[in-house]
Amino acid sequence: MASVVHAQPGSGARFDWGLTGAAELGRVCAALVVVDVLSFTTAVEVAVARGMRVHPFPWCEQAADYAVRVGAVAAVGRRQTSAEHPWSLSPAALGSAPLVADLVLPSPNGSAISAAASATGRPVVAACLRNARAVGHWLLRHGYGGTDAPVGVVAAGERWPDGTLRPSVEDQLGAASVLDAISGVPGGLSVEAAVALAALASTPDIPAAVRGCVSGRELIEAGFAGDVEVAVQRDVSTVVPVLRQGVFSAG
Repeated sequence: MASVVHAQPGSGARFDWGLTGAAELGRVCAALVVVDVLSFTTAVEVAVARGMRVHPFPWCEQAADYAVRVGAVAAVGRRQTSAEHPWSLSPAALGSAPLVADLVLPSPNGSAISAAASATGRPVVAACLRNARAVGHWLLRHGYGGTDAPVGVVAAGERWPDGTLRPSVEDQLGAASVLDAISGVPGGLSVEAAVALAALASTPDIPAAVRGCVSGRELIEAGFAGDVEVAVQRDVSTVVPVLRQGVFSAG
């Protein structure tokens, strides 16, 4: 009974956190939306908008080997880029890096969740503040949001040093922005989704909140303020990256 309850039954739009939450919703939802504002899903939106195909991959040393196997370029850490290899998890850098057909984009949160969710065979959508409304419209156009085809919105969150989930302001606001766009779905919002949406209504300045939250300050203080500025742009994109057969491309 507990596992049934955890899937938030009876609602058309549901919300949860992290890899475990994605696995729970992935069992019952017809589509999953992954939100990792700083920075995986923002980077995916930027890359896909430029015509790249993005392969999500967990954050590990095998990403480069995987890229060789699939004929792609592997992104590296922000501080590991060079003039010869400028591709990284940085949305700002991806906006100006040379175009490649296929990019393997590892990250410990959003990418790992997306890679695991792809095993369900269901559509997995990458959402961020830049394309939240477009993602919502795509879901509604494709008939998601009824009790017979519920959508699960997953905030990736960050990690504490011990590896446990740290819920993050930017991902809650990003997920809530998607939920706002689909708030009228025929199946209604679960309680969890409605509470997440309430955070959006109580935050008068979303960009300021993301800049001032822990994750935003962490990136700014590390010298990557440009990534935060790309990420806080709201509804500037109509691109909806959809993961099918292990690759994000425009839906």
